[in-house]
Amino acid sequence: MTLPLPPHRDTGSGEPVLLLAPAATRSAIWSLHQEPALRAAGYRVLAFDHRGSTEAYCPEGPERLGDLVADAARVVQEVAGRPCHVVGASLGAMVAQRLAIVRPDLVRSISLLGTRARTPAFTAATVREVIDAARSGAVPAGYAAACTMAQLFAPERLLDDRFAREWLDLMAMSPVRGEGAARQYLATLAVDGWAAELAAVDCPALVVGFHFDTQMPPSLVREVAELIEGARFEEVADCGHFGFLERPEVVNDLLLDFLAKASLTPRR
Repeated sequence: MTLPLPPHRDTGSGEPVLLLAPAATRSAIWSLHQEPALRAAGYRVLAFDHRGSTEAYCPEGPERLGDLVADAARVVQEVAGRPCHVVGASLGAMVAQRLAIVRPDLVRSISLLGTRARTPAFTAATVREVIDAARSGAVPAGYAAACTMAQLFAPERLLDDRFAREWLDLMAMSPVRGEGAARQYLATLAVDGWAAELAAVDCPALVVGFHFDTQMPPSLVREVAELIEGARFEEVADCGHFGFLERPEVVNDLLLDFLAKASLTPRR
């Protein structure tokens, strides 16, 4: 049976840019900073919710990384109608790098924010604990919110009381719970199986690490850049795993500079 397209947005005009969100988040996360900047720069912006993000799009069966990649491919083919520049963060970055391998005809360039090509033992343990907590629903929402914030943002950011209160309230209202979120996190563990294939990526690539990222430290992110021939690596200071929210001006400048140059690069 053919699944419906994932819930998606398509705004602006110009060269299309597909935005792929982290695990257990909605595509609306991009609407805070990246979507407005891209539209203002003359790009058409597409974003969609990964399967499992909502009850409206949670097909039966595991959210294998290949399924998430297939969803992205369908959005490019059926909505964009032409190859896209693909920007992903965390899980979204893993989907982007895999899409560039298996469907190079659909990818104009990739921008990978906070990604990895292997899963260290501590990272794997952390991911599996998040999966168990999401499935059990037993972790108090407030405690889960505080722990998640410590993993996503830089220490200094957490000392900003206004920022901390806003995000604690937001995360407590939308805890990482349910089978859909669990399966998305599980999908991130598949990256080790095809890391060697990153050498086959044949499009411009930007790889961005965030200085205080405890989930995917810059040294781990840099390994991805080293596996992709000609990839550009950048490290953004004073931010954590969600650096694209903490320091959006810096990240947006990097993205726009890269996309402008990638748009001039002839397709191979």
